[in-house]
Amino acid sequence: MDEPSLLTSWTIAPLQLAPIALVAVAYALRARTLARRGQPVPGWRIGLFVLGIALLLVAVASPVAEIGEQELFSFHMAQHLLVGDLAPLCLLAGLTGPLLRPILALPGVMRLRVLANPFVAFPIWAANLVLWHLPVMYEGAVDSSALHALEHVAFFSAGIVLWLPVLETLPAPEWFGTGAKLAYIVGVRLVATVIGNVFVWGGSAFYDVYDTGDDYLGLSPDADQSLAGSLMMLEGSLVTIVALAWLFLRMAQEGEVRQELIEKGVDERTARRAVRYRRWEELA
Repeated sequence: MDEPSLLTSWTIAPLQLAPIALVAVAYALRARTLARRGQPVPGWRIGLFVLGIALLLVAVASPVAEIGEQELFSFHMAQHLLVGDLAPLCLLAGLTGPLLRPILALPGVMRLRVLANPFVAFPIWAANLVLWHLPVMYEGAVDSSALHALEHVAFFSAGIVLWLPVLETLPAPEWFGTGAKLAYIVGVRLVATVIGNVFVWGGSAFYDVYDTGDDYLGLSPDADQSLAGSLMMLEGSLVTIVALAWLFLRMAQEGEVRQELIEKGVDERTARRAVRYRRWEELA
């Protein structure tokens, strides 16, 4: 395949782009409604949601998608990191309770709260990650457009489930506080690091679809696989550093505010819940 044309090509796939556009339009309409009611969505949340939409578009429509599906495992890995980790994180961080209120009011939606339990979320995410990297599943997804679409849905859904307990878009168990979230993120990254190391040090290419002997963009199949594992670990490390820094700062603030509320006469359980859900100003 001609490399220059591939590097400049963008894929317009209505079945992939339509759901993304629908989510973006629904968010914009709901945010406008809330702004008219005097409940504007914070600008930083809107920015994160827009970033999440942009990451999805890059993953499914940019040359990253075409190169990954046809030539390089490292590009395919980058696509999966966008779909299964970064985009879900940004989209969830861009949501608020008022934004979700119409959806949460639907029958049965609150039953999904079980997915915000880390003992449910972690196994789902880990099993999904391992399953789709097995050669039979991975190569099947490359060869079948239907299975490939299912793979992307699975990665995105597992990414949403992964971050639910941390961001608490749906309420997590009461015991799962900031300290427990720190341990959760470390556990998640340990699993991803193990898989990444398998690709870095695995030697010969695991997937026949990439073991063509061609040095596409100057990468041999072995180097391509090593780069894919390195990308997996690098992305995970950067996200982990940011998440841990955020949680450490949050934990320090929570301790101070909780003590202040208790000293003002607020009972300990009420103070703990107010601090956890960032509602201590309501107690003032």
